[in-house]
Amino acid sequence: MSDERLRPRDPHSADEELLEADTLAIVSQLDDAARVRRMAAEIEMGFDRLRPLRGHAVSIFGSARTPADSPEYAAGRTVARRLGEEGFAIITGGGPGLMEAANRGALDAGALSVGLGIDLPGEPGLNPYVGIPLEFHYFFARKIMFVRYARAFVVLPGGIGTGDELFEAWTLVQTEKIRHFPIVLFGSDYWGGLLDWMREAMLAGGKVSPGDLDIVHLTDDPEEVCRIVCAAEELRPPAP
Repeated sequence: MSDERLRPRDPHSADEELLEADTLAIVSQLDDAARVRRMAAEIEMGFDRLRPLRGHAVSIFGSARTPADSPEYAAGRTVARRLGEEGFAIITGGGPGLMEAANRGALDAGALSVGLGIDLPGEPGLNPYVGIPLEFHYFFARKIMFVRYARAFVVLPGGIGTGDELFEAWTLVQTEKIRHFPIVLFGSDYWGGLLDWMREAMLAGGKVSPGDLDIVHLTDDPEEVCRIVCAAEELRPPAP
């Protein structure tokens, strides 16, 4: 191994600077007190910018790699438009692909279109349909905003990042950290196999309870998405 490979390098992101701070892989740029201040400032920024939503929004996730001429893109745009017509703001990760489709659908309905960007190497930046842009350094701070300011998650076909958000919310509902919070999987051909595996392996093996799998809803119908999300609204205590 060359001496160059042994030498610590500058971190590529604030997340890496934080999580690799106690290794020899990177150059540590901050002390813990400075990191805490930076985290607090980022969370405060999100609270301040998103407070006007009053939580009346839906977070929509999906692949950044889906082309704009695909049926999945058209379906994502329709789902977001229908939710926007029901009075919900739309929150996405702000990127291309299905995130762009959802932000575009929000604008089709005249709804607020929010994009929560994240500092990643090689990211293309926010899509042109984001009306309220926020940029985050830390994944965990961004995740707080997706949940706190939404009434539901709609999960379009996606990859590892989409799955991360799905299972994060699934865990929060299962452990009763959040309530009356629908999680809708859109695309039965895409998500059906995952649910089948969970029943055949996790449920059959006693790793989850039957009710755990009932937390999520699977549909291919944008109108059904709206019915599920709006039905949950009726269970919430009225706003003061």
